[in-house]
Amino acid sequence: MALLNSKETSSDNEMARDFYFPTSKKALIIFTRNPELGKVKTRLAKSVGDESALEIYKFLLKHTVAITKNLNVDKYVFYSENIHREDIWDPEIFRKKLQTGTDLGEKMQNAFSELFEMGYEKVLIVGSDIFELGQSDIENAFEVLQTTETVIGPATDGGYYLLGMKERNAALFQNKNWGTSTVLEETVADLRQKKYVLLEERNDVDYYQDIKEIDAFQQFLPPYLDKNFL
Repeated sequence: MALLNSKETSSDNEMARDFYFPTSKKALIIFTRNPELGKVKTRLAKSVGDESALEIYKFLLKHTVAITKNLNVDKYVFYSENIHREDIWDPEIFRKKLQTGTDLGEKMQNAFSELFEMGYEKVLIVGSDIFELGQSDIENAFEVLQTTETVIGPATDGGYYLLGMKERNAALFQNKNWGTSTVLEETVADLRQKKYVLLEERNDVDYYQDIKEIDAFQQFLPPYLDKNFL
């Protein structure tokens, strides 16, 4: 599998392939972690083990592909560590980039800035671990941006699973306790003087409790946790 990371020198052809012209006024950012054993869904892994956590994350990645591949917007996958040229993200559909920054806030801010600088007028970001998220949810979020400046999809854990904007707002990515239950509250506080819309709440997958009652995940659980195991 061909890989490209930030330490490698790209050829002219590689650089040309990484340069994209917008084909839409709307862009979707998908943040993803490279699916490596012991490095994904670490909080979930404490209950189900590293191997099951990895398989669950791969399943969530496939779900994210399924709900985004047919969207009529330009789609960008931002990898956490390395860009995989040949994986489930079809390069004919998904444009591939690398996350840059020291924390989640800076990484998201840099991704938004890059796409706004390319000329996009509406930009959304989603994660790759929201089993409850559907294609229609993303389409609705873009529709909401027709009449408001910011749209947020609140997560049940106090964070958010989606953020969309029509212009850069650096404050949304600064002074946040990322990964905690205060992120949504802190983000909304930064929007006091702005127009924004909150979408329906969705549950992301971080802990065993998030999936233990969902049939689709039972196949990935070790026997001692699988409620369908006989």
